[in-house]
Amino acid sequence: MRAGEGLTGLEWPGEEAARPPAEVVVTGVGVIAPNGIGAETWWRALLAGENGIGPIRRFDASGYPVRIAGEIDGFVDEDHISSRLLPSTDRVTRLGLVAAKEALEDSGAEPAGLPRYGAGVVTASTSGGTEFGQRGLEALWGKGAAYVSAYQSFAWFHAAGTAQISIRHSLRGPGTAVVSEQAGGIDAVARARREIRKGVGLMVAGGVDSALCPWGWAAHLADGRMTTVADPDRAYLPFDEAAGGHVVGEGGALLVLEDAAAAAGRGATVYGVVAGCAATFDGGDDRLRLRDAAELALADAGVGPDEVDVVFADAAGEPGADRAEAAALTALFGPYGVPVTAPKSMTGRLGAGGSSLDVAAALFALRDRVVPPTTGTVRAAADYGIDLVTGAARELPGLRTALVLARGRGGFNSAAVVRAAGA
Repeated sequence: MRAGEGLTGLEWPGEEAARPPAEVVVTGVGVIAPNGIGAETWWRALLAGENGIGPIRRFDASGYPVRIAGEIDGFVDEDHISSRLLPSTDRVTRLGLVAAKEALEDSGAEPAGLPRYGAGVVTASTSGGTEFGQRGLEALWGKGAAYVSAYQSFAWFHAAGTAQISIRHSLRGPGTAVVSEQAGGIDAVARARREIRKGVGLMVAGGVDSALCPWGWAAHLADGRMTTVADPDRAYLPFDEAAGGHVVGEGGALLVLEDAAAAAGRGATVYGVVAGCAATFDGGDDRLRLRDAAELALADAGVGPDEVDVVFADAAGEPGADRAEAAALTALFGPYGVPVTAPKSMTGRLGAGGSSLDVAAALFALRDRVVPPTTGTVRAAADYGIDLVTGAARELPGLRTALVLARGRGGFNSAAVVRAAGA
């Protein structure tokens, strides 16, 4: 038993093996994205193919080789966050607070009615409070240490979002922060699913990122994977012959996860089931293990490749990485074996927020039986052998099961299988 677990009263040693694992469902979705604030607004934008990528406005990017990003339009921090909280939070934390609020309201759940340690939070962030850290550095080198905010001790930290969401909503159960770049959003959902299976009543989980400031931009430029194409509609082209890198964005999605029986007992609306999750790490011998992650997630869900109706791809937008992902997909499903989509082409890659946003997109696709398109990409490279959904959304009346893939810089691979409720 881990430290602190006895406080929750969740289980005794051996109890977990004595009962079948609980089915974990999603009952609430909160989204804040470059092409939509709020889950339904964002979903309508995806289906319409509305691009949220454009010129950077949050700082003067005129002197940088990359001047476009997936910036959230119309989000004024002061409109959503109290004046008391503004000095001690970074933008990424504020975005997370807004997404968590929407997700909990959408779920209709009342965490206050659960046992004291019956609800928790798992968030993922790639770089934490980058902008807050930049302001601290500016104060340090420009004025001196006495001018650095006392909040610098925690506001930049990756776990700040978890902490602030927990405080805001009195979620006193398991609290964790995950750092695995683009894979982080799925990893957070997987961690939350494990907590639900141990007996926690409710978990808020997912990823949110924001690093649209000079300090954050310097890191992205040093990575060398961003496209230098200036046209927002032709910059990020997953699986396209002309692909030359990705676009960075901000935002993400947080989900409310619950035990299926408990959700049914209170009459909650269910978006879908988190049926399987897995993660792998690329080895030092340069072996790519994205396919392994997908196969493990499918095995965890108890479904075969022939039962998958759509794949939400990682879609790096770099020829080598896209080719490797396409090879993994064709090995699993055969050439053109299953529709593949990358709606992040409309938002850019959102760090940890990207994969949880894809999970949200998969859940909405299951609900409405329609797959959003990959925009920008006119036609996938012919030798990739994948059925890429381009141009317009594609209706799939039989859509019941989706596979979501993500890769994080450094070798992280994650996969999640989501299934329609009752499937």
